[in-house]
Amino acid sequence: QVQLVESGGGLVKAGDSLRLSCATSGRTSSSYTMAWFRQSPGKEREFVGGVFRSYGRTYYADSVKGRFTISRDNAKNTLILQMDSLKPEDTAVYYCAADERLIMSSLRIPSQYDYWGQGTQVTVFS
Repeated sequence: QVQLVESGGGLVKAGDSLRLSCATSGRTSSSYTMAWFRQSPGKEREFVGGVFRSYGRTYYADSVKGRFTISRDNAKNTLILQMDSLKPEDTAVYYCAADERLIMSSLRIPSQYDYWGQGTQVTVFS
């Protein structure tokens, strides 16, 4: 019984910043792996960034490294995606995902996650 709810999406100009939040409830804990994915129409869901279980280190897709930052607030059971220097190619629906027992090598694979939020739209114009 895990629920994830994303928020914070919107319409922004290229170069601007946006902060997405993923609120968790149910039986999730700080030991769960959590990640952000994104998907555009006609494209497959792709990994954005995530944190493996309680290890703390964050991992990012090459396309967003240096621009996006993930942070985890265990006390509030939230996952944050801070997006800076946004580009039009960042336009997508962004999803929060969580899993209790996936292995490190599966961090970037959408099908390995048991729990997903409903998604929040991010649109970047130039």
